[in-house]
Amino acid sequence: MRLTSFSDFGLRALLVLAGSERETWSSAELATKLDISRDHLIKVLQRLAAGGYVQTTRGAGGGVKLAKRATAIRLGDALEWLEDDSALTECFRDDGGHCLLTGFCALRPKLERARRAFYAELNDTTLADCLNPALRQFVAVPLPAA
Repeated sequence: MRLTSFSDFGLRALLVLAGSERETWSSAELATKLDISRDHLIKVLQRLAAGGYVQTTRGAGGGVKLAKRATAIRLGDALEWLEDDSALTECFRDDGGHCLLTGFCALRPKLERARRAFYAELNDTTLADCLNPALRQFVAVPLPAA
């Protein structure tokens, strides 16, 4: 299974937020820290906010922060939320796709069980379980002057 860059960026953002001593980060600071496009990150943060994983505040003094404790964020749930729009194969699309084997293929149910097992395995881990001194050190390094 390959994660979309959208989900990858979302997990990275959650890790930085959880590993930081700071309460909030601006989207620009977070994008700089992660070396990703701010425009793309904003879409990711909006999705995370809609799922209740982060809280965003607009305007001066605003920013993004975790909406719940890192110990309460299960990786499988967060990743499944981020990957919601991504169909595993053609037949998983909302419109059913255009696979000629639909209706008599025995592969789809096996892929669905594997997908569920993947998320269940990740749900044994919380965001807090992924925090370590090296991550905290990376997060603590000051951003370059603008």
